[in-house]
Parts: sequence; structure tokens; C-alpha cells
Amino acid sequence: MASGKEGGLPNPAFVQDDSSSEGVSSISGSLKERKTSQDSRSLRSSTKDARKESKSVPHKVITEEEKAEKFAILKNIIIISVAFIFLFTAYNSMANLQSSINKEMGTAALSTLYGALVVSCCFVPSWLIKRLKEKHTLALCMLGYTSYIAAQFYPQYYTLIPTAILLGIGAAPMWSSKCTYLTKVGTRYAYIVGENPEVIITRFFGIFFLFFQSTQVWGNLITSTVLSVGAEDPVKSEEDLATCGYEFCPWYNVSGGNSTEIPKWQMYTMSSIYLVFALLASLIIFLFLDPLTKFKNIDTKTSNEERTGIQLLLATFNHMRHPYQLLIFPLTIWSGVEQAFLSADFTAAYVSCGLGVHMVGYVLICYGACDVIGSISFTPLVKSVGRVPVFLLGFSINLSVIITLIYWMPNPDQVPVFFVLAGLWGFADAIWQTQINAFYGVIFPGESEAAFSNYRLWESLGFIIAYACSTVTCIPDKIVTLLVFLSVGITGYLTIEVLEKTGKLKRDGEGKVVPFDKVITGKY
Repeated sequence: MASGKEGGLPNPAFVQDDSSSEGVSSISGSLKERKTSQDSRSLRSSTKDARKESKSVPHKVITEEEKAEKFAILKNIIIISVAFIFLFTAYNSMANLQSSINKEMGTAALSTLYGALVVSCCFVPSWLIKRLKEKHTLALCMLGYTSYIAAQFYPQYYTLIPTAILLGIGAAPMWSSKCTYLTKVGTRYAYIVGENPEVIITRFFGIFFLFFQSTQVWGNLITSTVLSVGAEDPVKSEEDLATCGYEFCPWYNVSGGNSTEIPKWQMYTMSSIYLVFALLASLIIFLFLDPLTKFKNIDTKTSNEERTGIQLLLATFNHMRHPYQLLIFPLTIWSGVEQAFLSADFTAAYVSCGLGVHMVGYVLICYGACDVIGSISFTPLVKSVGRVPVFLLGFSINLSVIITLIYWMPNPDQVPVFFVLAGLWGFADAIWQTQINAFYGVIFPGESEAAFSNYRLWESLGFIIAYACSTVTCIPDKIVTLLVFLSVGITGYLTIEVLEKTGKLKRDGEGKVVPFDKVITGKY
């Protein structure tokens, strides 16, 4: 995605040694005294502070004015979610088909897109949000998606690449604005109802991703309906199937049985529908979303001192000095790799090759439906059993599916297997999309813009790696890539949990976590 993943998310201004940053300002009530510019705190201290803050809010009767504000916050969460449904119903559906219908040209454009997104993370979000604020940044950046979708009417390198760059530049501030908006109104909502801000913010992200992940259902339902008109199930010979699945290589010239060509009228029909959807998304935000200034005690300022692009870039890399960022970035890259693998490689090597391109949408509907169910289920599950079991569940599901992909040969006579594998991958993706987002907010409290920006940067790098490898490596190499990032990622996450439980991190005299380079030199 540009996915999303959220995803997905705010900008690369990071925590400096002198405690200056362009993070999200403290929001309201007892939270208002928290400094916006502070070093990333430990998970334990942030959780403890959050609980203390929530307890410090006396149990009180909510006034009529606060009830209206509470309703307005929930309304705006729904408005953002609906707008993203329209936008990513369009974008995800087109992106899922690129490796099947536009081949190397399509995946090259996607790689370029996420490369532009990484660069944008370093320079654009803070600059643009400061000038346009969250609402108008969302509306403007959504228009970037329309250009890429419009390029599908005439897909050539000189149409796809420039529009992909434009989309990538706009995607970073768009996700940053969305996450900043959810975090700020979530904290305000927590103050109104007297609950733990961490719980409310996680709940709001869960609501958003419940809507967001359903885009795989609606988009692929449209795609499948259009592509199924006049489609016949192709006859797959043993020779055709021998080059599918684990044996698939993108440069194989397979016979007509594996052809993925679709009529022009079908491509034009899908592009027209998705172009309208993308335009509607921007219009919904512009007309119906309330600006943050409408809500009380929400500080909409970013920083009195504006940074240059170079300073933002340096600040982004400075963020990597924090031990937690070093440990969590492999899992963040995994989040991008696994999404890109499913949309580019699983669809091409297993579904298109084994069943035909007209079945891609139906299989991905199952993936999207399970993603939605997971988004609903796993957030309350975390509240009951904790984060660690849920993260380990995601790891186990992905590992099981990867092992299956190694030994299972796609066969048209085993259609249910395609759906089961896609559904399981959807459940695991729901864990990564909802919980990694929330985890960033927990381990980097008071720095949501900086944290979410780094999240988007590293997730985008995962997309780049997967899409860049899509046309130059075979499935066995891609499987190894998946296993490496999954294993290293979950190890890094578990290390953070262990460090928090044992309190092994070095801290300075003010109780702040010491950057790793200072730990090595002993200068802290």
C-alpha cells in the first residue's frame, strides 16, 4: 500500500539530544503539561505515566458540551475511515494487478512510488502539515492518487513513473496527517471519558484499520466482477503448472494457458471507477472533516522553530540512535515486505499462474475479509492477553503459510487452498497493521509525528525491497527474504519487551533512555 500501510504515517522530525523535536504537542487536561519535545521514553515509564494520567482524571459526569465533542470526535474518525475506503479501494485494486497486467513496468512503477515516499518522509510532512494543517493536507495529498490511477488508461513507463513519484511524495504527509489527527483526537477523547490514552488511541487505530482493510474486499469485488465478464477458466497443462508457485520466475515465457492479457475495455472500466473513487475521497475530507481547531485544548502547533529539509533528514537518522528504534525497524520493514509479497508475488506466481488473472480479485477478497475480521478481533484480544501472545500469533501464522508455499504446488483442482492461504495471510496482516502502529505510539510517547514518520519510512523500504526483487528474482529468493525479515523482526520486538521487563536500558540523570552510541562511548 501506498499500504498503509498507514499504516502508516507522520513525519521525520526526530528527538534530539537537547530534547528538541517537531513532535505532536501535548493535547489536553493533565496531558497538557507534558513537554512536546522530549527524548523517547521507555515502554515501562510511558505505560506507567499513561495509567497515572488516566487515574488522575476524576470520575465525573460528562457535560452536554463534552458529549457533543465526544460525538464529533467519533464522527470524524468515521469520516476519515470512509474517505480512506474510497481511496484505497481504488489504489489497492490497481496495485494488486500491476504484476499481472503491466508486468515489469507495473512493479518498477510501484518500486519508484515507495522510493519517492521514503524521500518524502524525510522532507515533506512536517513542512506541509505546518502550512496546511492536517485536514487540508489530507485532502490535497489524496489528489496525488488520482494521477496514478489516471495513468492506467495508457500505461507506459513515461506515464506510470512520473505519476508514481507524485503519489509517493503526497503519501507521506497524507499518512502523517491521518495518524497525527487520530492521536490528537484520541488523547482528547481519553481525557473526556477519563480513560487511558493508550487504550483509546489503540482503539481508534483499530476502528480505522477495520474500515481500511475492507478496501481489499470492495476493490477486489469490483475487479473480479469486471474481469469475469466473458472470462473462461483456462486449461492448465502440467507444463504450465510446473513453472508456477515455488518454481515461478518472472522472466519465464509461459504458454497461452498462463496468459494474463485482459481486454482494453475492462482496463478502462476499472480505471474509470477507481478514478471517481479517488476523487470522492478527497472531496469527503474537504467537505465533511472538522479541523482540529474545532476541539478544545488540542494544541495544533508543531514547533516554533521550523527545520530545513536537511535538518529533518538528519533528525530522521538521529532517531535511529534510540535503542527501541533500532530494534523495531526490522519488523516495520517486514510489514511492507509481507504486503508487497502478497499483492505482487503471491498473486502472480500462485493465483494468476495457477488459476488465471480473473481469479486474483476473488482470492484477495478472502484476504481482505480476514484482514477486517482480524482488525476487529486482535485489538480487544491485546487488552485481554497482552501484546506478546498476539505478536507471536502473527509470527506463527506467517511462518506456517510461508512453509506451505514452499512445498505446495498450485493446482486448479485445489481452489480452496488458494483462499485459505490468502485468508491466513490476512489475519496475520491485521496483527501487523494494527499492533505495530499502536506499539510505535507506546514506545515513543509524545513524539507521534517523529515515530509514525519513521514507521512509514521503514515500511516503505520494505515495499521497495519486495517490489524491486519482484521482477529480478525467483520465488525461492523471495521466500528467503520473507523468512529473514520475519525472524529478525520478531526477535527485535521480543527484545524490546524483555528490556522493558528487566529494566536493562541505560538512562541518564533525568531518567531518559541513553542513545546507543553514548552507551558505547560511556559519555552520558
